[in-house]
Amino acid sequence: MSRDDPALARLERGDLEIVERMPWSSNATFLAVVTAGDVDEGDVVVIYKPERGERPLWDFPHGTLASREVAAYEVSEASGWGIVPPTILRDGPYGVGMVQLFVDHDPEEHFLELRDLHGDRFREFAAFDVVINNADRKSGHCVRGRDAHVWGIDHGVSFHVGHKLRTVIWDYAGEPLPERVIDGLCRVARGLDSDLAAHLHDLLDGDEIAATRRRVQALLDEGVFPLPRGDYPYPWPLV
Repeated sequence: MSRDDPALARLERGDLEIVERMPWSSNATFLAVVTAGDVDEGDVVVIYKPERGERPLWDFPHGTLASREVAAYEVSEASGWGIVPPTILRDGPYGVGMVQLFVDHDPEEHFLELRDLHGDRFREFAAFDVVINNADRKSGHCVRGRDAHVWGIDHGVSFHVGHKLRTVIWDYAGEPLPERVIDGLCRVARGLDSDLAAHLHDLLDGDEIAATRRRVQALLDEGVFPLPRGDYPYPWPLV
């Protein structure tokens, strides 16, 4: 998605109004509406996660999860895979937080139900999760929109400098990387030497950006999807 896309402008400039709190979320997560503002495109339904509603974690700096969600969007866009819905960091009723375009979907359709029909797509997910070092890829974090596009959500616990990959998507471990995955990794590698690095500068610290660069290069050098490592549970909880 281009940075000039009206969807991003609507997320940035409209007024943010809370609809309800989302159930079962470990951090404060709200369904909200961004009103049209000065962009004549109508209201937009979004997910809003304010920094002040984040529960402290022992291994991630407090108040950084919203920025990591935006960083995941930046990497998604740089890759050309379009995995993460449009996501920005902005002020709201409970302070600065992540605002992401809500994907209308059937919650019964998730990775375990969709993988047989979307193998190529989930190979992109698998590579993406390695790049961002996703510590929480559950099956339910893969959703299919009403337009049949498969999206990834909930990327707040990502980009740690240490190995944190915890995911349900191990179906392709040991397989050679497909050409589209290699192309996307090359796009990210180039971006980390130019515009992507600039976008990530205000979202992650320097060590985290450097670690992301190393993960991309390692995937390209090895040319295959990695195997699970023994320092985290496998498989990750499926829900």
